[in-house]
Amino acid sequence: MQEQKIYGRREGAVGHLVFNNPAKLNAVSLDMWDAFVGILKDYAKDPEVRCVVVSGAGGKAFVSGADISKFESERANAEAQVRYDAISKEGYEALYDFPKPTIAKITGYCIGGGMNLAACCDLRYCNDGARFGVPAAKLGLGYGFLRIERLSRIIGLSRAMEFLFTAKQYSAAEAYEMGLVNGVAPDGELDSMVANITNAIAQNAPLTIELAKAAAREIAKPESKQDHKKLETMAKACFDSDDFKEGRRAFMEKRKPAFKGR
Repeated sequence: MQEQKIYGRREGAVGHLVFNNPAKLNAVSLDMWDAFVGILKDYAKDPEVRCVVVSGAGGKAFVSGADISKFESERANAEAQVRYDAISKEGYEALYDFPKPTIAKITGYCIGGGMNLAACCDLRYCNDGARFGVPAAKLGLGYGFLRIERLSRIIGLSRAMEFLFTAKQYSAAEAYEMGLVNGVAPDGELDSMVANITNAIAQNAPLTIELAKAAAREIAKPESKQDHKKLETMAKACFDSDDFKEGRRAFMEKRKPAFKGR
């Protein structure tokens, strides 16, 4: 039986989504994008999943970008490129719009499409040996508006232009300095660093976190398109929830709250 090139697994309240193509540094093909979207949809519907961690298998790469070996079959001309872009965009947007917190756990190379994938996550953590880059200018690829916008929102437009103009690779320390990643850990400690974050998220109130993420997505829109009424409705739902009652009781009783997301 052929090993899945992308798979999901549950660990308590954490849903893991793993790119499993280590022989090609977890390069992504069209069939992998289809599976990716399906797993995300399952996690979105599962109330037990409080957050999702995206990672790459093998330790040498998070995601190294598109599978260049399949360019002849999947991206040979402009028409094929349109189809590839539509399918890959569905994957990126499904991650960006995912209603629960998403964390990129980055080991090794995070290149091209991997950078875009990481930028679609809410938080990013990496190991000491991680390397970051956008090699589009070395391949003649068109790196689209949304990708540049999301990267520039994280590290600033000038830094994003440096990534794109030079096509150079940056170290984990440089990525942390420019705000691309939230933390850097030695190879053997990255899992623990990410677990500390996911444990904290899992213990907190899901409706409050959902509101915070929705607000972050609205902030990323032009002010004229921001939906403040939606956020006000979500805030009211927090105050009307059983979790708000539980939070108050737990505080008074000096114990940890047990939030249910309702």
